[in-house]
Amino acid sequence: MTHLLEHLPHLLLHTLLDTCKLLPFLFLTYLLMEYLEHKSGGKLERMLLRSNRIGPLVGGLLGVIPQCGFSAASVGLYTGRVITTGTLLAVWLSTSDEMLPILISEGTSPVLILKILGFKLVAAILAGFAVDLVARALRKHNHLQTPAPQIEDFCEREHCRCEEHFVLSALRHTAKITLFIFLITFALNVTIEGIGEDRLAALVLDRPVIGNLLAATVGLIPNCASSVVLTELYLGGVIGVGSMLSGLLVNAGIGTAILLRNNRPVRDSLRILLLLWCLGAAVGMLVDLTPLALLF
Repeated sequence: MTHLLEHLPHLLLHTLLDTCKLLPFLFLTYLLMEYLEHKSGGKLERMLLRSNRIGPLVGGLLGVIPQCGFSAASVGLYTGRVITTGTLLAVWLSTSDEMLPILISEGTSPVLILKILGFKLVAAILAGFAVDLVARALRKHNHLQTPAPQIEDFCEREHCRCEEHFVLSALRHTAKITLFIFLITFALNVTIEGIGEDRLAALVLDRPVIGNLLAATVGLIPNCASSVVLTELYLGGVIGVGSMLSGLLVNAGIGTAILLRNNRPVRDSLRILLLLWCLGAAVGMLVDLTPLALLF
């Protein structure tokens, strides 16, 4: 403990310097993301509305586009039963949230970033189609009809400050995520210093299944902080790519909280969250326990 306390000022300064280095890259990335979102003007949502049975394909492709809020917006479409469960899950599974800005700002290889995004996209599309296929089979077996769309319901949204200029929005996002990164990096540095890097890594890396389950559980937290934590742990070598994917596939930002608040019945929302958790954990395990990990 005395050793750790002696190193706290050094760890604090080291964390501050590392965080400051990321600022310009984070801001430029968020500036681009906000510009794309403001220019889209609801076009992505309208594309999703027209997708019909190829919804998971369209949802996965739209979800992977680097912009904020689409995973939350898709909840409104699902709440009105305009899109299917598989399409909603495809959007959530493919969305990058805070992963992409952090990977770019940390100087991660573009090839690795594309591999991660591509893998998430393929997993999202396949999972979405599989969920819809099972759902249609169950409805047919039980002689149930698909619920009619309630279009007025999907206007219900979180306050997203749509009137805010994209530069101000980018600055707000950058400040918020920079604070998250600073706090999380400092906590990680203190933990690694106190426990030891080798011992800490062994706790997770030697137990891929447990690591996947824990990462998927962290990913369910309806906040961008969870994706920041998972990405930083991966970049720091504390968790492997499979565990990172488990958590980031599950992470849908504020979308899960909006689903719980707006969607009825509640058991339907819980069913979707359970599906999301199982899919994310299973895909991550598949990566960790098979040669798929060699792709990264």
